[in-house]
Formats: sequence, C-alpha cells, structure tokens
Amino acid sequence: MTFRTLLAATAAFAIACPAVAQSDDAKPAAEAAPAPYEANSASETFTGTFGGRSVRYTATVQEQVLEAEDGTPKAAIVTTSYIAEPRDAERPVTFLFNGGPGSGSVWLQMGAFGPKRVAIPSDARDDGAPPYPILDNPDSLLDVTDLVFIDPVGTGFSHTIGETKGEEYWGVTKDAKSVAEVIRMWLDDNGRWNSPKFLGGESYGTTRSAAVVNELEGQYNDVALNGVILISTVLDFGAGAETEGAELGYITTLPSMAATALYHGKATARSVEQFVEDARQFAIGPYAAFLLKGQNADAQERAAVRAELARFTGLSEEYLDRADLRVSSGRFYKELLRDRGLTVGRLDSRYTGVDYDSAGETPDNDPSFYGIDGGYTAAVNHFMRDTLGYDTEERYVTIGYVGPWDWRLEGGRDTNAYLNVAPYLGRALRENSGLRIFVGQGWYDFATPFFAAEYALSRTGFPQDRIEWQYYDSGHMMYVRDEDRQKLSEDVRAFIRAR
Repeated sequence: MTFRTLLAATAAFAIACPAVAQSDDAKPAAEAAPAPYEANSASETFTGTFGGRSVRYTATVQEQVLEAEDGTPKAAIVTTSYIAEPRDAERPVTFLFNGGPGSGSVWLQMGAFGPKRVAIPSDARDDGAPPYPILDNPDSLLDVTDLVFIDPVGTGFSHTIGETKGEEYWGVTKDAKSVAEVIRMWLDDNGRWNSPKFLGGESYGTTRSAAVVNELEGQYNDVALNGVILISTVLDFGAGAETEGAELGYITTLPSMAATALYHGKATARSVEQFVEDARQFAIGPYAAFLLKGQNADAQERAAVRAELARFTGLSEEYLDRADLRVSSGRFYKELLRDRGLTVGRLDSRYTGVDYDSAGETPDNDPSFYGIDGGYTAAVNHFMRDTLGYDTEERYVTIGYVGPWDWRLEGGRDTNAYLNVAPYLGRALRENSGLRIFVGQGWYDFATPFFAAEYALSRTGFPQDRIEWQYYDSGHMMYVRDEDRQKLSEDVRAFIRAR
C-alpha cells in the first residue's frame, strides 16, 4: 500500500468512526489566514538643478497595489515619483509611461525627463559596453512639475500577485483602466486632486494616453487634465498598417523615407523641413491618386509617379518598378544603403547596421534599438537598486512580452476591426475647454511616422488651435540626441507653463 493510499484510508476511517477522544467543546483549528501583502518602497532626498533652478526633491519607488472587490491583492504597479520639497498641493504633476505595450518607463525616465540620465552616444553610434555614465539631468522638468513614472503590469518591476494572470491587465482597455486606477490612488495618497495634471507617453504610450484619458475624463467622476503629451505618436493603427491591399501606409511613411534618404546622402534638398513638406504634398496628391487607381493607372502616370518616388526615396526606378511603386518600411531599411553593405534603423533611421550579408529583403535586426538598450538597462537597475535602495527579487523589464494583448476597444461594432484611439482625444478636447495636446515627432522615426500622426489628429472633431506640434532631427527616442533632448525639454516645459 502506498503512503497516499494509506493516508486516504486513514482519513476515511476517521470520518466513519465517532470522535470519542475529542471533547464536546473542542473545535477544529482554524486555517491560517494568508499574510497581508506588504507594498515595497524606497525613498531618498536629493538636490539638483533643472531648467536653471535648484530643486530639492524626494524620489520614491512605490508599489501601488490593485485589489479585487473583496480586498484580495491582484497586482503591484510600481510608480517612481519625483516630488519637489517643500510639497505644494497645487503644483503641476505629470504622469508618464512608455509604450511597447511591454515597455518599462526607463526610456523617458532615464533618457528625457527624470533627474538622472544615462549618457549614450548622441550621434547615432552604438552604446557599446559598460560602465555607462549616469549623470545629473539639467533637462529634467522638475523645475515646473512633479513627475510620476508608471510601469504597467508586466513592465519595469510591476507584477501580478498570487493567482492573478497577467492577461487580466494586458489589453488596450484593461491596461488603461489599471493605469487610471493607479493615478487616482496616487492623487488620493498624496493629496493632489487640485493640482494641474498632465499625462504623457511615448510610442504605444501615446495609445495608452488616449485610452487613459477616456478612463479619467469619460465619466462623471472626472479626473480633469490640463494637457496630454504625445511623444512619437501612434493613435490610428490603420494609418500605418502595412497590410496587403491597404494603401494608406505607403502614403504616411513616404515623408519619413524622404527625410532618411536626405540624411544618408541619397537625395538632395535645401533642408529636411522643405524636402519633407514637398514629400507630404506629393504623397497626398499625385501618389495617393495613383495608388487609389490601382491597376487602372495608365503608363504615363505611372512613369511620372515613379520618377518622383525615386527622387524622394533615393531608390532606383528599377527597384520601384519591381515593388509596383509600393515599398514597405522593412524593404526600405534594407535597400536604401544596400550598395554600402548597410541597413538603416526602424526606431531611428540615422542609425546603420551590418547584416550577416547584403542579400535578403529585410534587416536582421534594428540597429537603432540594439544601439541603445544596454546603457538604459544598466542605468535603471543601478539607480533603482543601488542609489535608491529598492530591494526586490523582480527583474526590471525594459522591453518584455505582455500577451496575448487584447486589442479590442469598448464601443461600437466597427471599433475592433479598425483600431483608432484618436477619437478619445477629440472628445476630451471638445468636452474639456482647458485641455491641450503636445505632439513631438522625430523626422527619422518609422515605428510611429510623423505623417501618420498628423493624419490621425487632423480628422474631423479635433480643435486644431489646441494641438501643438514640434519636430526633432532624430528618431523615435529623440532625446538620445543631446540637442533634441534639450529642445524637447524646453518645448514641454513651455507647454506646461502655458496651461
């Protein structure tokens, strides 16, 4: 007889027999209740100079615990707050996050707006190996606003608790609801309900921004916002979709191809601004008309479009003919500098890489990502663990897998087939007269092309006088270039001050 069988037989015997050895007033021992979850945190006070002003501030890494209706802890979302001292309940506060959707806030925090930053090459070179300089960041926004960086579930140090599955938080709407809840909790805990409030994100973080705005302002118990900061914007996913039969993506990426061709000497123009504007007009004029005609376009029109397309993209007319005058981004990265044995980056097409060979249709990897990731990963772990003393067994997720991601939106019949969160922002602008939007875009960004962002935010229902546009001579993470980090800081600082 096995031990398990013996145990079962013993248990059955005990149930069948009277409990003669147990006194009448004896009670079974109560099951031990699970220990309450203790939120992790660490805090230090520093002094720095930001925007030319000396600021004493407290940095706090804190788990914000999300609970079920019965109080069971389900997830810990980590916020990193930088609060000026002495504290002011009416000082602006800005909530920031990155994208992915599996990206931690390290990029905006240690690259752009936090009080410390990692120094990597500013001229589109690889960041190499450690040690990486971690410097005071005079371009931080702490002189004009307190800062709260949020890492959604599955990013940074944030994680689920107990039996909770990450899928409960992984989706456009699910994610937005959890982030909105964290913002409300932070306002409660810090007494900041009457502070001017700004919300900002980068890349998918701009998608998240629009969805979070809907959660904060789309009901009667509003958290009203003063501004939304969109950096490298993707709102209308149809505008850049490279799907067989869809034509709009070729139009919205063409100006980015023109800027890249000019940067690498494959085109000539007086300035990137003028060349990009010419490419915009060609894209929405002759090129759009040609694409919409499909195979009904005649040979003369095709020849004229092909010649202009070659001028803007730096690609040969022979190659364009083989691609039927429709060049996907991946093909462009590989083809533009094929004669030099180089590829160009997706996040930032100023970067170049060397593939296994010069054949093939698309690059082996993105040189503009592997050119920066080592420095940021080292910096955030060093700062959080060693400088702030945040003690955790979690690994910081800079870019990780959060999936399967639920892309469905709450709403009408067609919203799930055509993902576009831009209308959330249009509604918020119409219903909050004090709300403004800042949009920052890099010329050399193919992940979130600037022309696609312009398209999304110029549709019906968007008050154009409350949308501010700024452009940068770099790519998706414009702050990796020193001059653009300074310009971005000045632009956003001015946007916050102008509330």
